[in-house]
Amino acid sequence: MSQHRIGIDLGGTKIEIMVLGPDGAAVLRQRISTPSGYQETVAAIAGLVRACESRLGVSASVGIGIPGVISPATGLVKNANSIALNGHRFDHDMGVALDREVRVENDANCFALSEATDGAGAGLGVVFGVILGTGCGGGIVMHGKVHQGPHRVAGEWGHTPLPWPRGLEVPGHLCWCGKHGCLESYVAGPALARDCDGPGAHDASGLPDRAAGGDRAAMDALERHADRLARGLAVVINLLDPDAIVLGGGLSNMDHLYVALPRLIPVHAFSDVIATPVLRNKHGDSSGVRGAAWLWPAA
Repeated sequence: MSQHRIGIDLGGTKIEIMVLGPDGAAVLRQRISTPSGYQETVAAIAGLVRACESRLGVSASVGIGIPGVISPATGLVKNANSIALNGHRFDHDMGVALDREVRVENDANCFALSEATDGAGAGLGVVFGVILGTGCGGGIVMHGKVHQGPHRVAGEWGHTPLPWPRGLEVPGHLCWCGKHGCLESYVAGPALARDCDGPGAHDASGLPDRAAGGDRAAMDALERHADRLARGLAVVINLLDPDAIVLGGGLSNMDHLYVALPRLIPVHAFSDVIATPVLRNKHGDSSGVRGAAWLWPAA
């Protein structure tokens, strides 16, 4: 097997494959639509891997990021919002299809690993990667390795309660997981959109421009969002004290967060001095697929 690495980002609507050369640079990248069925998904990924290897004339390691985890108790995928994966031995089935070991990891962990390996957090000891998109998640990388935990739930920050709730934040929104007050139901993109524009709103991407133009509703919603996000990240710092926090997902493109969060987090964190940098990701929407490739570290 060559020193090339293949990473695959398996999402609900698309599958992306990227091949990294021995120097870590991307040498091939391709996207296809995700099939609806499980067996079809396994076959599509196997076909992508073989096609890329044939095109480059290499045999590579394979890592896959999924929107869920493999249960250490059962060996089956759980908690995946791509529901076709749930209840299957995905890593085993991919290994059989490709006749080699295949490493599978949560997509937020892959994002964090990418940014800790050669991204915004490169060279740092402990990196907490945050996904702020249609959902809210996190990943922890310690000294170059993903920290999974014995139950594979390390970094599931979006399903911790919103800290220090105030006023109308009590008892908290009902989350899709069945509990009230989860952080995801306050700081993910659709939650921010609803906070500004009411039920039925789901796209928050235009709020910064609206706020810059003087839209008071947008300005207030962004201020509440930054405060809630800061409270959530202060708890991460209290528990983990990472060397850096790296933001990813669609909301990571909101410039004001990199000014507001360093100002707001110290109000809540349990220390006299808080200098944890909050960083914009380096690799953008390529971080997940790159991190999947880096599940096979350099020798």
